[in-house]
Amino acid sequence: MTEPERPAGKIDPTVPAVARMYDYYLGGKDNFPADREAAEKILEMSAQGGADVREIARANRSFLVRAVEAVARAGVRQFLDIGTGLPTQDNVHQVAHRIVPDAKVVYSDNDPIVLVHARALLADNSDTVIIDGDAHDPKGLLAAAAQHLDFSQPVAVLAVALFHYFGGDDEVAGIVRALREPLAPGSHLIISHAYVEKGQSTRERKDGTEDIYRRTTSGVLHLRDADMVRTYFDGLELLEPGLVPVQNWRNDDPFIVPGMEKGGLLGGVGRVP
Repeated sequence: MTEPERPAGKIDPTVPAVARMYDYYLGGKDNFPADREAAEKILEMSAQGGADVREIARANRSFLVRAVEAVARAGVRQFLDIGTGLPTQDNVHQVAHRIVPDAKVVYSDNDPIVLVHARALLADNSDTVIIDGDAHDPKGLLAAAAQHLDFSQPVAVLAVALFHYFGGDDEVAGIVRALREPLAPGSHLIISHAYVEKGQSTRERKDGTEDIYRRTTSGVLHLRDADMVRTYFDGLELLEPGLVPVQNWRNDDPFIVPGMEKGGLLGGVGRVP
Protein backbone atom coordinates (compact mmCIF):
# COMPACT_ATOMS: atom_id res chain seq x y z
CA MET A 1 0.00 0.00 0.00
CA THR A 2 1.72 3.18 -1.11
CA GLU A 3 0.76 6.78 -1.66
CA PRO A 4 1.55 8.45 -5.00
CA GLU A 5 4.59 10.56 -4.32
CA ARG A 6 4.52 14.28 -4.89
CA PRO A 7 7.71 16.12 -5.70
CA ALA A 8 9.60 16.77 -2.49
CA GLY A 9 9.46 20.30 -1.18
CA LYS A 10 12.56 22.44 -1.37
CA ILE A 11 15.03 21.71 1.41
CA ASP A 12 17.06 24.64 2.70
CA PRO A 13 19.85 23.16 4.83
CA THR A 14 20.68 26.61 6.21
CA VAL A 15 17.31 26.84 8.02
CA PRO A 16 17.07 24.69 11.17
CA ALA A 17 14.16 22.25 11.21
CA VAL A 18 12.56 21.12 14.46
CA ALA A 19 12.35 17.50 13.22
CA ARG A 20 16.07 17.43 12.52
CA MET A 21 16.89 19.18 15.80
CA TYR A 22 14.83 16.54 17.62
CA ASP A 23 16.72 13.87 15.70
CA TYR A 24 19.95 15.43 16.97
CA TYR A 25 18.70 15.41 20.57
CA LEU A 26 17.99 11.69 20.22
CA GLY A 27 21.47 11.00 18.87
CA GLY A 28 20.47 10.67 15.22
CA LYS A 29 22.54 11.67 12.21
CA ASP A 30 19.85 12.96 9.85
CA ASN A 31 20.59 16.63 10.44
CA PHE A 32 22.54 19.52 8.98
CA PRO A 33 25.09 21.88 10.56
CA ALA A 34 22.39 24.55 10.97
CA ASP A 35 20.22 22.07 12.89
CA ARG A 36 23.09 21.05 15.14
CA GLU A 37 24.09 24.65 15.79
CA ALA A 38 20.53 25.63 16.79
CA ALA A 39 20.14 22.47 18.88
CA GLU A 40 23.41 23.10 20.70
CA LYS A 41 22.24 26.61 21.57
CA ILE A 42 19.03 25.15 23.00
CA LEU A 43 21.02 22.57 24.94
CA GLU A 44 23.32 25.27 26.34
CA MET A 45 20.48 27.61 27.34
CA SER A 46 18.47 24.80 28.88
CA ALA A 47 21.47 23.53 30.83
CA GLN A 48 21.87 26.97 32.35
CA GLY A 49 18.38 26.54 33.75
CA GLY A 50 19.15 23.03 35.00
CA ALA A 51 17.35 21.17 32.20
CA ASP A 52 18.65 18.37 30.00
CA VAL A 53 16.88 18.61 26.64
CA ARG A 54 18.31 15.30 25.44
CA GLU A 55 16.80 13.51 28.43
CA ILE A 56 13.51 15.34 27.91
CA ALA A 57 13.43 14.16 24.28
CA ARG A 58 14.18 10.58 25.35
CA ALA A 59 11.49 10.72 28.03
CA ASN A 60 9.01 11.89 25.41
CA ARG A 61 9.97 9.05 23.10
CA SER A 62 9.54 6.53 25.89
CA PHE A 63 6.08 7.96 26.61
CA LEU A 64 5.13 7.39 22.97
CA VAL A 65 6.22 3.76 23.23
CA ARG A 66 4.26 3.10 26.43
CA ALA A 67 1.16 4.89 25.12
CA VAL A 68 1.13 2.94 21.85
CA GLU A 69 1.61 -0.32 23.77
CA ALA A 70 -1.30 0.51 26.07
CA VAL A 71 -3.62 1.44 23.23
CA ALA A 72 -2.66 -1.62 21.17
CA ARG A 73 -3.33 -3.88 24.14
CA ALA A 74 -6.72 -2.20 24.47
CA GLY A 75 -7.57 -3.55 21.02
CA VAL A 76 -6.84 -0.63 18.70
CA ARG A 77 -5.58 -1.84 15.33
CA GLN A 78 -5.19 1.49 13.49
CA PHE A 79 -2.79 4.37 14.20
CA LEU A 80 -2.35 7.86 12.78
CA ASP A 81 0.89 9.57 13.86
CA ILE A 82 0.83 13.29 13.00
CA GLY A 83 4.11 15.16 12.76
CA THR A 84 5.98 11.89 13.01
CA GLY A 85 9.47 13.32 12.57
CA LEU A 86 12.51 11.41 11.40
CA PRO A 87 12.58 7.61 11.88
CA THR A 88 14.33 6.43 15.02
CA GLN A 89 14.17 3.34 17.23
CA ASP A 90 10.77 2.04 18.32
CA ASN A 91 8.69 3.87 15.75
CA VAL A 92 4.92 3.60 16.12
CA HIS A 93 4.54 0.77 13.61
CA GLN A 94 7.32 -1.25 15.24
CA VAL A 95 5.77 -0.89 18.69
CA ALA A 96 2.23 -1.59 17.47
CA HIS A 97 3.24 -4.60 15.39
CA ARG A 98 4.83 -6.28 18.39
CA ILE A 99 1.34 -6.47 19.88
CA VAL A 100 -0.93 -6.36 16.81
CA PRO A 101 1.08 -7.78 13.89
CA ASP A 102 -1.38 -6.58 11.25
CA ALA A 103 -2.00 -3.11 12.68
CA LYS A 104 -2.44 -0.36 10.09
CA VAL A 105 -0.22 2.68 10.67
CA VAL A 106 -0.27 6.00 8.83
CA TYR A 107 2.47 8.53 9.42
CA SER A 108 1.90 12.15 8.46
CA ASP A 109 4.48 14.90 8.04
CA ASN A 110 5.26 17.75 5.64
CA ASP A 111 9.03 17.90 6.11
CA PRO A 112 10.55 16.71 2.80
CA ILE A 113 13.49 14.97 4.51
CA VAL A 114 11.12 13.12 6.84
CA LEU A 115 9.05 12.00 3.84
CA VAL A 116 12.10 10.73 1.93
CA HIS A 117 13.51 8.78 4.88
CA ALA A 118 10.17 7.31 5.92
CA ARG A 119 9.27 6.20 2.40
CA ALA A 120 12.60 4.41 2.12
CA LEU A 121 12.10 2.75 5.51
CA LEU A 122 8.56 1.65 4.73
CA ALA A 123 9.03 0.59 1.10
CA ASP A 124 8.43 -3.09 1.88
CA ASN A 125 5.82 -2.64 4.62
CA SER A 126 2.30 -3.14 3.29
CA ASP A 127 0.62 -2.18 6.58
CA THR A 128 2.37 1.16 7.05
CA VAL A 129 2.47 4.29 4.87
CA ILE A 130 3.46 7.92 5.16
CA ILE A 131 1.38 10.76 3.74
CA ASP A 132 2.36 14.34 3.00
CA GLY A 133 0.08 16.06 5.49
CA ASP A 134 0.01 19.37 7.34
CA ALA A 135 -1.64 19.60 10.75
CA HIS A 136 -2.58 23.20 9.93
CA ASP A 137 -5.05 21.55 7.51
CA PRO A 138 -6.52 18.77 9.65
CA LYS A 139 -9.47 18.03 7.33
CA GLY A 140 -7.14 17.55 4.37
CA LEU A 141 -4.85 15.41 6.47
CA LEU A 142 -7.73 13.23 7.65
CA ALA A 143 -9.03 12.86 4.10
CA ALA A 144 -5.63 11.57 3.01
CA ALA A 145 -5.40 9.24 6.00
CA ALA A 146 -8.90 7.90 5.29
CA GLN A 147 -7.55 6.34 2.09
CA HIS A 148 -5.64 3.91 4.34
CA LEU A 149 -7.61 3.81 7.61
CA ASP A 150 -11.23 2.93 8.41
CA PHE A 151 -12.52 5.70 10.66
CA SER A 152 -15.72 3.77 11.35
CA GLN A 153 -13.47 1.59 13.55
CA PRO A 154 -11.23 2.72 16.46
CA VAL A 155 -8.15 4.72 15.51
CA ALA A 156 -5.39 6.00 17.78
CA VAL A 157 -4.36 9.54 16.78
CA LEU A 158 -0.96 10.71 18.00
CA ALA A 159 0.09 14.35 18.27
CA VAL A 160 3.31 13.88 20.23
CA ALA A 161 5.47 16.97 20.84
CA LEU A 162 3.57 18.74 18.08
CA PHE A 163 1.20 21.48 19.25
CA HIS A 164 3.79 23.58 21.07
CA TYR A 165 5.06 24.48 17.59
CA PHE A 166 1.68 26.14 16.91
CA GLY A 167 1.39 29.67 18.27
CA GLY A 168 -2.36 30.22 18.27
CA ASP A 169 -4.38 28.71 21.12
CA ASP A 170 -7.59 28.95 19.09
CA GLU A 171 -6.00 27.24 16.11
CA VAL A 172 -4.74 24.33 18.20
CA ALA A 173 -8.15 23.94 19.84
CA GLY A 174 -9.72 23.88 16.38
CA ILE A 175 -7.24 21.30 15.10
CA VAL A 176 -7.94 19.04 18.07
CA ARG A 177 -11.70 19.33 17.48
CA ALA A 178 -11.24 18.47 13.79
CA LEU A 179 -9.06 15.46 14.60
CA ARG A 180 -11.55 14.15 17.16
CA GLU A 181 -14.66 14.64 15.01
CA PRO A 182 -14.39 11.46 12.88
CA LEU A 183 -13.19 9.18 15.68
CA ALA A 184 -15.36 6.18 16.48
CA PRO A 185 -15.97 4.99 20.06
CA GLY A 186 -12.92 3.16 21.34
CA SER A 187 -10.56 5.50 19.50
CA HIS A 188 -7.76 7.18 21.44
CA LEU A 189 -6.02 10.55 21.36
CA ILE A 190 -2.37 10.59 22.45
CA ILE A 191 -0.81 13.99 23.12
CA SER A 192 2.38 15.31 24.64
CA HIS A 193 3.01 19.03 24.94
CA ALA A 194 5.66 21.36 26.35
CA TYR A 195 4.29 23.14 29.41
CA VAL A 196 4.95 25.52 32.26
CA GLU A 197 3.43 25.52 35.71
CA LYS A 198 0.33 27.68 36.03
CA GLY A 199 1.29 31.17 37.12
CA GLN A 200 4.86 30.87 35.89
CA SER A 201 5.62 33.14 32.96
CA THR A 202 6.26 31.54 29.60
CA ARG A 203 9.07 34.00 28.99
CA GLU A 204 10.77 32.90 32.22
CA ARG A 205 10.76 29.26 31.11
CA LYS A 206 11.88 29.93 27.54
CA ASP A 207 15.21 31.39 28.65
CA GLY A 208 15.80 32.95 25.24
CA THR A 209 14.86 29.85 23.22
CA GLU A 210 11.99 31.70 21.53
CA ASP A 211 14.39 33.58 19.26
CA ILE A 212 16.06 30.35 18.16
CA TYR A 213 12.78 28.63 17.30
CA ARG A 214 11.60 31.73 15.44
CA ARG A 215 14.40 31.07 12.97
CA THR A 216 13.43 27.42 12.43
CA THR A 217 10.95 25.91 9.98
CA SER A 218 8.39 25.98 12.80
CA GLY A 219 8.82 29.66 13.54
CA VAL A 220 7.44 29.36 17.06
CA LEU A 221 7.70 27.56 20.40
CA HIS A 222 4.58 28.12 22.49
CA LEU A 223 4.50 26.60 25.98
CA ARG A 224 1.09 26.15 27.61
CA ASP A 225 0.02 25.33 31.15
CA ALA A 226 -1.55 22.04 32.19
CA ASP A 227 -5.08 23.48 32.33
CA MET A 228 -4.89 24.45 28.66
CA VAL A 229 -3.46 21.08 27.57
CA ARG A 230 -6.12 19.27 29.60
CA THR A 231 -8.89 20.93 27.56
CA TYR A 232 -7.76 18.91 24.54
CA PHE A 233 -9.14 15.84 26.32
CA ASP A 234 -12.51 17.35 27.32
CA GLY A 235 -15.26 14.78 26.76
CA LEU A 236 -12.78 11.90 26.56
CA GLU A 237 -12.05 9.25 29.16
CA LEU A 238 -8.56 10.21 30.32
CA LEU A 239 -6.63 7.01 30.96
CA GLU A 240 -4.83 6.65 34.28
CA PRO A 241 -2.68 8.29 35.53
CA GLY A 242 -4.19 11.26 33.69
CA LEU A 243 -2.24 14.19 32.29
CA VAL A 244 1.21 13.98 33.87
CA PRO A 245 4.87 14.63 33.01
CA VAL A 246 5.74 12.19 30.24
CA GLN A 247 8.34 10.36 32.30
CA ASN A 248 5.66 9.47 34.87
CA TRP A 249 3.01 8.09 32.50
CA ARG A 250 2.65 4.37 33.30
CA ASN A 251 6.37 4.07 33.88
CA ASP A 252 7.34 1.04 35.98
CA ASP A 253 10.79 2.54 36.43
CA PRO A 254 10.16 6.26 37.00
CA PHE A 255 13.10 8.60 36.91
CA ILE A 256 13.85 12.25 37.46
CA VAL A 257 14.49 14.34 34.35
CA PRO A 258 16.60 17.36 35.31
CA GLY A 259 14.81 20.64 34.75
CA MET A 260 11.32 19.15 34.56
CA GLU A 261 10.28 19.96 38.13
CA LYS A 262 8.30 23.05 37.04
CA GLY A 263 7.87 22.36 33.35
CA GLY A 264 8.90 20.09 30.52
CA LEU A 265 6.50 17.82 28.65
CA LEU A 266 3.05 16.65 29.72
CA GLY A 267 1.55 13.49 28.29
CA GLY A 268 -1.92 12.03 28.28
CA VAL A 269 -4.11 9.47 26.51
CA GLY A 270 -7.85 9.98 26.10
CA ARG A 271 -10.39 7.37 24.97
CA VAL A 272 -13.49 8.21 22.94
CA PRO A 273 -16.45 6.80 24.94
